[in-house]
Amino acid sequence: MAATLVRQAAAVGAREVRLGSTSVRRGEALPSAVVVVGAGKRSRVVGVRAAVSGGKSVKPAQESSNNEAIKNVELALRDDESPKPATINGSAASTETTVSITVVGASGDLAKKKIFPALFALYYEGCLPKHFTIYGFARSKMTNEQLRDLISGTLTCRIDQRENCGDKQEEFLKRCFYHSGQYSSEDSFSELSRKLQEHEGGRIANRLFYLSIPPDIFVDSARSSSCAASSKNGWTRVIVEKPFGRDSESSAELTTGLKKYLKEDQIYRIDHYLGKELVENLSVLRFSNLVFEPLWSRQYIRNVQFIFSEDFGTEGRGGYFDNYGIIRDIMQNHLLQILALFAMEPPVSLDAEDIRNEKVKVLRSMKKLDIENVVIGQYKGHVRGGVKYPAYIDDKTVPNNSITPTFAAAALFIDNARWDGVPFLMKAGKALHKRGAEIRVQFRHVPGNLYKRSFGTDLDQATNELVIRVQPDEAIYLKINNKVPGLGMRLDRSNLNLHYAARYNREIPDAYERLILDAIEGERRLFIRSDELDAAWALFTPLLKELEKRKVTPELYPYGSRGPVGAHYLAAKYNVRWGDNSFEPVEN
Repeated sequence: MAATLVRQAAAVGAREVRLGSTSVRRGEALPSAVVVVGAGKRSRVVGVRAAVSGGKSVKPAQESSNNEAIKNVELALRDDESPKPATINGSAASTETTVSITVVGASGDLAKKKIFPALFALYYEGCLPKHFTIYGFARSKMTNEQLRDLISGTLTCRIDQRENCGDKQEEFLKRCFYHSGQYSSEDSFSELSRKLQEHEGGRIANRLFYLSIPPDIFVDSARSSSCAASSKNGWTRVIVEKPFGRDSESSAELTTGLKKYLKEDQIYRIDHYLGKELVENLSVLRFSNLVFEPLWSRQYIRNVQFIFSEDFGTEGRGGYFDNYGIIRDIMQNHLLQILALFAMEPPVSLDAEDIRNEKVKVLRSMKKLDIENVVIGQYKGHVRGGVKYPAYIDDKTVPNNSITPTFAAAALFIDNARWDGVPFLMKAGKALHKRGAEIRVQFRHVPGNLYKRSFGTDLDQATNELVIRVQPDEAIYLKINNKVPGLGMRLDRSNLNLHYAARYNREIPDAYERLILDAIEGERRLFIRSDELDAAWALFTPLLKELEKRKVTPELYPYGSRGPVGAHYLAAKYNVRWGDNSFEPVEN
């Protein structure tokens, strides 16, 4: 069997091979063909023959030169697989790599409460490279020691693995440094780059910038860091925190601004809900269990609910929240991303691009979000148990006449063969009766159910339901019907339950740990691509503009309640009951 050298070079990953004195790169035409067995490091050249041109076969006099050519090809293939020492001014440079992580906005709450603790957890678990440096960057004047004091109180060790905790914290803090500068100043980032180079010590330098800053300075910071502090011999990546704009126009403007200085594969748009253990387990549950995949369609599923609730209000953060509202803050990103993962078609592979391609197809298949299928609310003051709970507008950072929703419920539909007619219900709110996030899959009634008399007229009591509780107290359970032991025929609903705390004797990593590690390793599966972002905003922007144009007043609901009554009417419109309205203890 013979194949062109171009084809073999592509198959084994070689960028260039030499045939005698001829050097040919991938994609170039060749005078000869090479027969290769195997691939990668195991590839072996077994023969060379003349090209088809003229139809001439190899002459005996050519055999010795061809044998030499075979050896040259084999050497070239092996050489392409082996690391080559870098050279600087003709001298060999280090082939060791190092990662420099810069937290831009290091003095903020997110950095203190989430990013630095996640980095320490990765270090504690041995997931960070041997050589790494962490820099905090912000406008505040601060020394290295002051930064270490600032973050030391937030560092914790795994509950199930506490050994050497104090020693590990000291070692980690020694790797943390601080540089004060302006986010839009190339000079500030140039000074930072010089400091990073001192720690990188001539190694191959990979650099990760985490932009934990307000979105209005994303582009300025990306420009400054890219122009003045990019790695010269390794990769440079930038993690961007939400919100990614307020609507389609501002999101597109932000994307265009970032892409002036960064390539798409350098931008890691983070949605920390995609790093949640149960969200990542969603595709495993569906695609690796034969019992679920055949049921994942309109034929068996009656409705799907995505529910997010917090049992506290804005707590002094109303100024930020009032500019966005619950729809932008939770529904357009967290819940919609989970919906896309849930509803997507099986991807070709687990490759990041294949998965994200399928998510984009779901988002583009969604019907226009009708304002008649949306309910908004805002929490009001309430006295319970002698305790007075404030209204949203009691927050001093919120305008007195604000109509920003703190609660929203919506019915969405996917216009494709798998999900046609199935309502996907979303609900998100603050100051509700409990804290939680879950996915509820309610299956259809059993046709001609022989035991329907045992359930009376309420057939919903006989409905199977799959619940994926994302937080807190992670669990997956399936509600089934069964007979109560005894001589009579009495039916009961029970849970087939996977309770993570009872099943797995280890602490579940925080979402930020998983996502930061993925960014370091170049795994993009759980990050949002620009066309995903465009499709998500295309769905919600018309609704948001209509709400603002009409100045729709949100329905008031008491602090600590289940939300506005309108949400129940919305569900009833599609013959659905919200699944989180009853207390459901999970058996261990």
